[in-house]
Amino acid sequence: MKTVFTTGEAAKICKVSQQTIIRCFDSGQLKGFRVPGSRFRRIPRDVLYKFMKDNGIPTDALESGKRKALIVDDDRDLVELLRDSLEADGRFDVRTVNNGFDAGMMVKEYRPDTIILDVMLPDINGKEVCQRVRSDSTLDDVKIICISGMVEAEKVQELRDAGANDFIQKPFEVETLIQRICRQLDMEATA
Repeated sequence: MKTVFTTGEAAKICKVSQQTIIRCFDSGQLKGFRVPGSRFRRIPRDVLYKFMKDNGIPTDALESGKRKALIVDDDRDLVELLRDSLEADGRFDVRTVNNGFDAGMMVKEYRPDTIILDVMLPDINGKEVCQRVRSDSTLDDVKIICISGMVEAEKVQELRDAGANDFIQKPFEVETLIQRICRQLDMEATA
């Protein structure tokens, strides 16, 4: 478990910009230290935890050290496979829902780092889910990876225009999905 964080890591954990963390550090709101002989700032875990508590920032990302993934798909077998694979990886806390309405509710409550989103849902399509997530500025850091069996290039571009960060065509290897998630979240590719 990490005991000291860079300003970039602290920003990701707090879901704020790195500039915000730097401002809080430089103003003394967020204690820490500078690496001797450099301008790099470092923030101890206990100090970051207190800062998060004092400012009403959820501490679950810091406490578990895991990234939050939300899987949205109506194919229950695929959802189970993806959930089991991400949990087995050990770096993810996973929640699942089977439709767009529940996805909207869960995103607000759970605040995931990434959403693995099936484009063809029974109630609303993935493009609409992307647009709803992107319409909330507090969710700007959420990485959306769309999955679908559809292949039309213009449809994929429409998803990207609506706010998707990545697209994977079904069927796919679970390992490919995990690599793409890691790339989106700036994580090491293998645990």
